[in-house]
Amino acid sequence: MSKLGDLGARLHRGEVGYDFIGNRKIWYGLSILITITAIAALAVRGLNMGIEFQGGAVFTTPKSEISVSQAQEYAEEASGHDAIVQQLGNGSLRIQVGGLDTAQSDQVRSELAKDLNVPEDKIAAELVGPSWGEQIANKAWTGLGVFMILVVIYLAIAFEWRMAVAALIALIHDLTITVGIYSLVGFEVTVGTVIGLLTILGYSLYDTVVVFDSLKEQTKDITKQTRFTYSELANRSINGTLVRSINTTVVALLPVAGLLFIGGGVLGAGMLNDISLSLFVGLAAGAYSSIFIATPLVADLKEREPSIKALKKRIVAKRAAARDEPADGPYADEGEAAVVGPRASRRGRPQEHRG
Repeated sequence: MSKLGDLGARLHRGEVGYDFIGNRKIWYGLSILITITAIAALAVRGLNMGIEFQGGAVFTTPKSEISVSQAQEYAEEASGHDAIVQQLGNGSLRIQVGGLDTAQSDQVRSELAKDLNVPEDKIAAELVGPSWGEQIANKAWTGLGVFMILVVIYLAIAFEWRMAVAALIALIHDLTITVGIYSLVGFEVTVGTVIGLLTILGYSLYDTVVVFDSLKEQTKDITKQTRFTYSELANRSINGTLVRSINTTVVALLPVAGLLFIGGGVLGAGMLNDISLSLFVGLAAGAYSSIFIATPLVADLKEREPSIKALKKRIVAKRAAARDEPADGPYADEGEAAVVGPRASRRGRPQEHRG
């Protein structure tokens, strides 16, 4: 068995593990800091909306020796508006200019033909009205709202309402970070971006549900035992699915990274940039939130239940008695370490204890 596979098996059995739940305040603080940064970027810089949302024209030229910077200068002089120029894989140029109507588009096309020294009929022009982008945006918001509602209903039925709330917070967390990254790097927001944002919701939810399913199984009839607290079992669920989450995330990120850095960066395929950046950031944020945000939030909410509180008190008292310590001693607040697994007997061999 490989080292990673052996580690995964040991994590699943609870022999080793990291205390995710015990260190949750660190991850909460980090997420709050990232979220505040994303919101601040949105407030200060805003989003670079594509012509699909603000209207304008897209000009595609034949293969040319003109540089991107020179073509951008020509387009801005001809139109009087900011222009975005991308060099495509075949050497042609894609020039986007916002805020143009039909008459202005024809004039800019004529000026570009002269500046680039190409026949005017060789420059393809596509005019996009802002109303179309507004319809797309409205449909995207509608789809997002319906998705969120269905997710909450499903998780509340399949698991419980606390998990539904935690998953919803994790999804909002992932979307906020992804949109904030778009604002920080200045990538254009297009229809491809919207597609990518809607796609990452499913990936993010997948990792979260995997951990929740393990947690549901491990905490079944939890109040009938006095060995582990809810937080400890939640921690064990995260560790037990950790390698699986890492593997699925890496496998998903590799092709997306190829689209982003090779397809978008090297080949200059604009639409690939729009989709792949949102997917790349969203997948990474989704893997993070399912481990560091969603499950710790469930543990926090669950520990407020009277029955779970009473269970924790019984476990703390039992452990204190075993150590001959008062129940309000050093383990009264957190119990034993949240990383749980087989305990060693006096002879050094693993020994199971039943509550």
